[in-house]
Formats: sequence, C-alpha cells, structure tokens
Amino acid sequence: MTAESTVPSPGGQPREYGFSSVSVIPSRGTADGFRFPAGRRPSAPRAPWLPLLVADGGAALLAGLSVAEVQRRPPLLAALLLGVLALNARGALYRPGRIPTALDDLPAVCARVLVAWCALAALLAALSPAAALPARALVAGCALQAAASCAGRALVHGRRRRALILRPDATLVIGPAGTAQRVAAAFLRHPRCGLRPVGVVAARTDGAEGLPVLTTGEEVQRALIQNGVRAVLVVEPRGEHGPLLRALSEAGCVLWHVDADWPSRELAYGVPRSRPHGDAPGRTGGSGRLAGFSCRRIEVSGRHGNLGKRLLDIAVSGALLLVISPLLLVCAVALRLSDGPGVVFRQERIGKDGRPFTLLKFRTHRPADAHEAATRWSVAGEREMSRFCHFLRRTSLDELLQLWNVLWGDMSLVGPRPERPYFVAKFSQTYPGYAARHRMQTGITGLAQIHGLRGDTSIEDRCRFDNAYIDNWSLWQDVCILLRTAASLVRPTGS
Repeated sequence: MTAESTVPSPGGQPREYGFSSVSVIPSRGTADGFRFPAGRRPSAPRAPWLPLLVADGGAALLAGLSVAEVQRRPPLLAALLLGVLALNARGALYRPGRIPTALDDLPAVCARVLVAWCALAALLAALSPAAALPARALVAGCALQAAASCAGRALVHGRRRRALILRPDATLVIGPAGTAQRVAAAFLRHPRCGLRPVGVVAARTDGAEGLPVLTTGEEVQRALIQNGVRAVLVVEPRGEHGPLLRALSEAGCVLWHVDADWPSRELAYGVPRSRPHGDAPGRTGGSGRLAGFSCRRIEVSGRHGNLGKRLLDIAVSGALLLVISPLLLVCAVALRLSDGPGVVFRQERIGKDGRPFTLLKFRTHRPADAHEAATRWSVAGEREMSRFCHFLRRTSLDELLQLWNVLWGDMSLVGPRPERPYFVAKFSQTYPGYAARHRMQTGITGLAQIHGLRGDTSIEDRCRFDNAYIDNWSLWQDVCILLRTAASLVRPTGS
C-alpha cells in the first residue's frame, strides 16, 4: 500500500508524445468515456467457427461409419466425434486467422485425428480385447478423416477468402497520423487482407496526406456509422485508447494491434519472440501477418475476468474491514486527539477510463489551500507532520480507509495507483504509457509497488510495471501481489 510520488523519473529523459482526444481523460461534464449513439451500433460479424465445426464433425462421422468395428458401436462413434471436436477446440482450430488456408491447418488437424483414433483404439481394446481395432482399420480411419476434414476446411477457408476480397471490412487505423497513414496505404495496396481503411484516428493531422484524419469522438462516431466499420488497426504504441477501443469492441469491431516497425520487433537480434500458447501465424486469431505487418488480436478485458476480480475485491475488502474495524477506530481517535478535527482526508483521483472518484485516507498532512492539495506531492518526511502521522505513513495505516473505495467499486485491491487529475494530465503527455494505466481499475497496491516503486521512485518505471501487470493479468497474479504486499508490511519503508 503506497501513495504516489511526484519526483521526476531518474531513469532517462521523458519523451513528448501525442494522444488522441478521444482516448484521454474525459472532461467533468462528459459521460464515462467514449459512447456510441443508442440503437445505431453496427452488427457484429457472424462467428466463423460453425462451418469449421460442421466440416470436422462430418469428417469424423464419415470416417467412423467406414470402420465396421466403430460403426457397430454408436457410443464409440459418439466418443470419436466429441473427442475430435474437443481436441480441435482446445487447439484453437475454431479461431481461424484473418486469411486462413487449409495448409496452415493440416499439421494440427492430422495430429489431433491421430490422437483421437489411438485413444479410440485403446478404449475398444480395453472394453473388448477380442474386438480390438486392427492396425489396417486404424490407419484407414485416420487417413480418411484427416483428408475429409482438410478438404472441408479448404472449402470453408476458400469461401471466406473470396468473401473478404469481394466485401472487405471497413477499417479505422488508430495511431500517430504519419505512421497510421503509411499502414493504411499498405493495406489498401493488399486487398486480399479483406480490410479497407476508411479513416485515421489521431491527435492531430501532422500534414500527412491520405485518408481523412479523425481527431474527435464525434468524428469517429460519424465514420463508424456511415462506413459500417467492422475492424480497427491500432498502430504502436498500443493501450493508449482504452475507452475508444472498448466501445469499438462492444460494437462488434475486431481489434488488431499492428507492429509498424520494420524490421519486425519479433526478429530483433535475429531471435524470434516467443508466442503465447496456441498462437500460430495464419492459423489462429491470436497472431499472424497482414499486409506484411506483424499483427496480434487485441482482446478487451472480458466480463468473466472482471467478475472474478470484483468478487475477490468484495470478499477481501469486506472481510478486512470487519477484522480491522477496531484498529480503524483507534487510529481515528488517536488522530483526532493529536491533530484536531478532520480525521478523514478526501481527494479527487482518476480511476479506470479516466473517471474521477473521491479517494479516502486518514489525514496526515494539511495542505495550505486547494491548489496545493491538487498540485503538490505529499511525502512522508514533511517536518510539519506529528509523530503519530509519521507513524501512519511509515506503516501505511493511513491507506486502510481505501478499503471502502474498493468495497464501493471505485478502486480494486490490486492495480495501478491512482493519481490526481493535474498529474495524470501532465504525465500522460510526458511519459509514454502513462495514460494506458487507466485501462484497468486503479488499486491500493500493484506490481510496481511490490517491486519497490513507491515513494520517490521513477514514474517511467511505474508505467512499465503497471502496463506489464495489465497485459498479463490473471486472478492468481492478484493473489500473489496481495500476499507479497502483506509480507512487506512487516518491514515498512514509508509511503
């Protein structure tokens, strides 16, 4: 648990970076981020997995019915069908790439067909040794099913590729104007990708020629509705447009992160970058190449992950508030006796998607005025603090009231630390990646804090750790961070 620091980053000079007006913190009078007009959202594209599932299922039934030992036992035929479909789903074979081909699927399909038939043969031998599946029948079944499945997939993929060329998806490109125009031009020169850029979303035009540059949320909404946008290309750096990307994803748009660097960063120093499990170019929807660029699907945080995180927040914060309520009462009474009235300190902070909220703490310092409270860093070593206030800061007990923020839903137990609007606006323009921290709910503690980035430490380093936490979020990671935070409280170093 920690308070933020305002000391300039010692880890290098900050860089200037422009952000789109549709992705930075919204003004006080606006709603919570980017919104589409009600009732005018583009329909989501149909799921591409159903034809592939039908092709694989038909191939399994054809192969099973051609083998007498399996044909006479309907339960074994059903087991073969369900087994193949389950293996293919586990291998992400029903999440095809943007430009799928049957040759890309061939090794994975054949391997899973072989595994399913070997398991079927073992099951048949265990149930009835006298009726074990002959080797010849096993080979014939595998070959027939693999051939039929690949032929069916080739037909499905071929129809999809033709549809992409005839009816390309209208696309927006988000990023710095010059780079985004270059990426858009490349996709227009390669219509086989099935993506037709119709506009660029950027903070300013920069005098770049090409597609119209959209600089406001209203212009993006108009382009989305008039062109029926179905896809979005996000040029590096990614993560700076949380509210916009979330709204586009909810409207049915497929989001792609495009690495516009050349040569690709995946081949930096001649060593390919490792891929997540299940990702293969051209086969799954996770990663691949489009128009020669290295691309990766962007998955906006799903409801299940948000639900699990919220349930953990409610359970832990509620239990802690019940357990430590006597301690909170003692701290409040002692602070009232030592420093007078005004025990609770309330301050505006910026939370998820740039939404402001009121953060609660025990008051350990009294600012001279509202301007100082909004623009001055408050550190633990200030001389005007009483001994008890120093104790609260050093032990992080002043942060415990933020459990109410967690219980109310303004914050999470784990996440990037929230900061005041003045510094959020300043750091968002100074440190690349700072605005991206607001993709996720802010927290009492986080990955940056358990790595010692608390107090007078680098803002740039905090950005890096916070974004790494968001990019690799898991519920177990939250549990580990909470355990390490609890362990660090026995050796307090100050806030």
